[in-house]
Amino acid sequence: MDFMHRKPLERETRNGHDCEFCAKLDPDFGKRRPVDKLVHNKLYAIASGHLSEDGYVKHRMLEIAARLGPTGSTSKTHAA
Repeated sequence: MDFMHRKPLERETRNGHDCEFCAKLDPDFGKRRPVDKLVHNKLYAIASGHLSEDGYVKHRMLEIAARLGPTGSTSKTHAA
């Protein structure tokens, strides 16, 4: 096998790499389309660095969720 001229893997690209912010906070990050996971090489973990519009929007939604903090959905109290 010629390692200098091998076929790139599906998730490899010269244009970017996986967004570290999304990978850390999004439980469904593995289910995203490969292009929605990628950010430009020089724009690390910011929303505007995403290569796709869907990736940008999902990143922004994660930022909002992180600012709001934990939701009350898991700690509901019932009045008796």
